[in-house]
Amino acid sequence: MTETKKLRNKSFSVGGKIVKYFILSLAALTILIPFYVIVITAFKASHAVATHIPFIWFPKFDELSFRAFGNLFTTYTISTGKSMVLTGIINTFIIVIPNTVVGMISSSVSAYAFAKLKFKGKNLMFALLLFTMMLPGIVMLIPSYILFDALYLTDTYFPLMAPAMFGSAACVFFLRQFFSGIPDEVIDAAKLDGLSYPGIYWKIMLPLSLPAVFAQAILGFVAGYNDYLAPLIYLTSPEKYTLQIALQFFSGSTLKDLPAVMAGAVLALLPTTLIYVFAQKYFVEGIAITGLKG
Repeated sequence: MTETKKLRNKSFSVGGKIVKYFILSLAALTILIPFYVIVITAFKASHAVATHIPFIWFPKFDELSFRAFGNLFTTYTISTGKSMVLTGIINTFIIVIPNTVVGMISSSVSAYAFAKLKFKGKNLMFALLLFTMMLPGIVMLIPSYILFDALYLTDTYFPLMAPAMFGSAACVFFLRQFFSGIPDEVIDAAKLDGLSYPGIYWKIMLPLSLPAVFAQAILGFVAGYNDYLAPLIYLTSPEKYTLQIALQFFSGSTLKDLPAVMAGAVLALLPTTLIYVFAQKYFVEGIAITGLKG
């Protein structure tokens, strides 16, 4: 290859990288700019939002304030006098944390059974499980509500917690893919050492699959944390509202106070953002390993 061709190929390579990074930068900006607007509006004083049209991207220091965040916990309250947003945060964690922990145990045990145990009807049961993933959740919404209402369980946390504690079909599917990649020789060696099936699950399968379990736990936590429709349907008492419902009522009643609405959005973003920041390694590793083992 002549020097001219080498130089031309190198120019094409550099030009391709420039175009690629330019497109990726534009994609990143389209994602980050809305978040910047939310955050900077939350820290603006009310007069700064009301008097500046068009939007001021970089407000002056005297136009910034923490007043909106203070109002979240002092001004906007429920009938008991407690902060609506703070009550919503507590209620959300009361629901989501047990759901995530117990649901992951249920899903991982089921995945272990489908991957490594031999029993009649296993393939049929797994096929039925996959079939449930094809049904839109909205299809079961009315029958579920009628059932829980007949049992006088509406306006309680039971409809929001009990189904989730039995695990998720998608989680079972992904964990089964991971468990299937663990050699059967490991299981056979554990049996020779005298471990029972529960012991094999607890001492071998679970430690080997922690990245995949963490990844699915994060996805489950975020899904439960962001759930809006189910709490809206089942909960009627303001003191039982989750964060998403509290923010909806809060933003609807204080729409003129735009910084307070955006402060509520920032507060709602914090838990999931912190989870992704501190658990990013396990999340990415779990997704990658699960895909490879599948």
